[in-house]
Amino acid sequence: MNESLTSELNSALQTELLAWRKHLHQHPETGFEEVATADYVAKALQDMGLEVHRGIGGTGLVASLSAGNGAGNGTGSGTRAIGLRADMDALHITENAPGRPHASCTHGKMHACGHDGHMAMVLGAARLLTARPDFNGTVRFIFQPAEEHGRGAKAMMQDGLFERFPVAAIFGVHNMPGMPAGSFATRAGGIMASEDNFVIHIKARGTHAARPHMGIDPIVIASQIVLALQTIVSRNLDPGLQAVISCTEFITDGIRNVIPSNVTIKGDTRSYSREVQAMLEQRMRDISEGICHMHGAECMFEYTHEFAPTVNSTEFVDVATMAAANIVGKDKVDANVQPMMISEDFGAFLQVVPGNFSFIGNGVALDQGGIPLHNAGYDFNDEILATGAQYFAEIVRLELGEG
Repeated sequence: MNESLTSELNSALQTELLAWRKHLHQHPETGFEEVATADYVAKALQDMGLEVHRGIGGTGLVASLSAGNGAGNGTGSGTRAIGLRADMDALHITENAPGRPHASCTHGKMHACGHDGHMAMVLGAARLLTARPDFNGTVRFIFQPAEEHGRGAKAMMQDGLFERFPVAAIFGVHNMPGMPAGSFATRAGGIMASEDNFVIHIKARGTHAARPHMGIDPIVIASQIVLALQTIVSRNLDPGLQAVISCTEFITDGIRNVIPSNVTIKGDTRSYSREVQAMLEQRMRDISEGICHMHGAECMFEYTHEFAPTVNSTEFVDVATMAAANIVGKDKVDANVQPMMISEDFGAFLQVVPGNFSFIGNGVALDQGGIPLHNAGYDFNDEILATGAQYFAEIVRLELGEG
């Protein structure tokens, strides 16, 4: 537990943080199915005296708190507003944690990414700010569905999130196993990559395995495509930039003695800018169609944008790092962390409004928060709940100032 806890973060609030987190962990719901989760979060916010708006982008919800010049109007009209976002959804993973008293009660689903902890931290910030609203403006507590799908942020925005609840900036965090518990890391510019998915279908002519000259072998064609795609990053991308192309599935309709007629290659790409995304898509299409044409086969190429890159705004990186330093000390804050190739739905918000996304360390030792994300044995480290709640509250106080 962080020894710098303020007096307001008393044992009663710590009990609440633990209760929220463990209840949410026990009752996981996956993307766009977070009905009971939304009910539980809404009740917690309503118990703090906040008005909650439900059903935004499906199961998303928003509560607003105004203070200072904006106090009493419930909307923050005419005042500066910022958003604090938590993701709500779990994963289709069966929890493997014998003896864990708060393990998932739903077979095949668990909070293996720590969204239960993220929700508890934002609820904790709401508790701190309602107890001491020493700021001037409006804070929006945004609970987003379907982050793992890469669909929830867009769904909320398509449902009028920022028109109904405007913000000048938005802030989020994600726990990170492998980082010391309670430490923070962020950076200006791209901090997490886009994720684009691709499907390449090769239609050729199947034949008997003993008579390959009678057909057009899509396995040979697909193999050439897989290898050629790996030259895009090494030969078409500026060495100062970063990208990854991964072929993850290779599906055929052949059998032991039958050369197939069809092969499907699936996979994804990661990068940090729209320009690189566009280059990857075009070169992959050119290579796939060109190799197929060379062999007399047909090519159907699909490329979809699943996650936008997460790109932080410099001015709000400064706010986030100062808030983190005020809570845990400068020595536990990395303001220029190495970008990661993982993706986050928060990036879609940052394409519309500026803001900052940070990592908070979940722990290094396996028994103290170090089990990787998306692992059946993962658990959020409860020792960082109070730190995260304070961090969010400090962002509000720094960005919105004294009331």
